[in-house]
Amino acid sequence: MLEWTREHLAEASGVSKMTLADFETSKRSPYPRTLADIRRALEAAGLEFIPENGGGAGIRFRQRTDGTNEEH
Repeated sequence: MLEWTREHLAEASGVSKMTLADFETSKRSPYPRTLADIRRALEAAGLEFIPENGGGAGIRFRQRTDGTNEEH
């Protein structure tokens, strides 16, 4: 959605590129704080996390007050 590189996510979240690579390859599991850091970076970029409420969990671009999507 954002078309970010691992480097961009690392910079935005404060999580190292190596740590992100380890998560992607299942070499290790993320700590809750690390997940929160990644989530904050993605939310700051305009993504909204949708809870699982019968329709399934997901993400989307946050809706702006004018009704359009907040894409970066």
